[in-house]
Amino acid sequence: MKVGLVAVDGHNNFPNLALMRLSAWHKLRGDTVEWWNGFEHYDRVYRSKVFTFTPDFNSVVNSDEIITGGTGYKDYRTLPPEVEAAPPDYSIYPQFKRAIGFLTRGCIRRCEYCIVPRKEGTIHPAATWKEIKRPDSREIIFLDNNVLASDFGLEQIGRMGGEPVWVDFNQGLDARLITPETAKMLSRLHWIRFIRMSCDTSGMIPVVEQAAAYLREAGAAPSRFWAYVLVRDVEDAHRRIMALWEMGITPFAQPYWDYDGGEPTLEQKAFARWVNHRAAFHSCTWEDYQYPGKRGRIL
Repeated sequence: MKVGLVAVDGHNNFPNLALMRLSAWHKLRGDTVEWWNGFEHYDRVYRSKVFTFTPDFNSVVNSDEIITGGTGYKDYRTLPPEVEAAPPDYSIYPQFKRAIGFLTRGCIRRCEYCIVPRKEGTIHPAATWKEIKRPDSREIIFLDNNVLASDFGLEQIGRMGGEPVWVDFNQGLDARLITPETAKMLSRLHWIRFIRMSCDTSGMIPVVEQAAAYLREAGAAPSRFWAYVLVRDVEDAHRRIMALWEMGITPFAQPYWDYDGGEPTLEQKAFARWVNHRAAFHSCTWEDYQYPGKRGRIL
């Protein structure tokens, strides 16, 4: 069987784990797998889409069978167990040198803007850190949505402490679950770059502040403290951004994309650019930041 892969969100940046598992599973069966191109005929083509806001793939596909999947298509199905068990095929992303995977799947929270509980259910174990680690790399990016809510996740974090691996929990850690004990566990990890948290409502400001205090007391480097900031009401997001900055936590603004296709407003996008472009953030206030379409802008 000749199999083609399409990463609708783009295959040159962050790897698509589902496509890597599908590639590995097919190759174990003796099938030929490659990135789709418009010049070949395929027995089967997989199209995977992660984000709803990504433009769909509209090219004509010469294939006997086309299978689409992913949250970008509002498809909550999971991979078949035999495919989920296949080790990721990193050869289709030769430029990517880190391991990726989940210690846990699901989440205990019910955030209105998140589809993880709907898709994955409550939190449950997925794999050990040793099962995720690549033999040719010491760096692991974990995709867990709320690893600190799982006893299994905490056990795996504890087991990694002091090991020669560098990690990143790129979806962020739940600051509400960072206690003095978990802070000590986290401080024993080697971090690729940031210790990520999130501050999506004003009510999270004191929670993140307390979590940061626990991490500092445990010996974690404050220069690594970092937080996602969901941007819906810009005024409220601005208060959170400035509060985080005063705490010594690097903020990262994410304008809100409605899961049903609604795009961020011009103001939300501009605010995120101001926050995330450090030269702009350090050189002017949000009130003075100029962008096309801003009311009262002096041209």
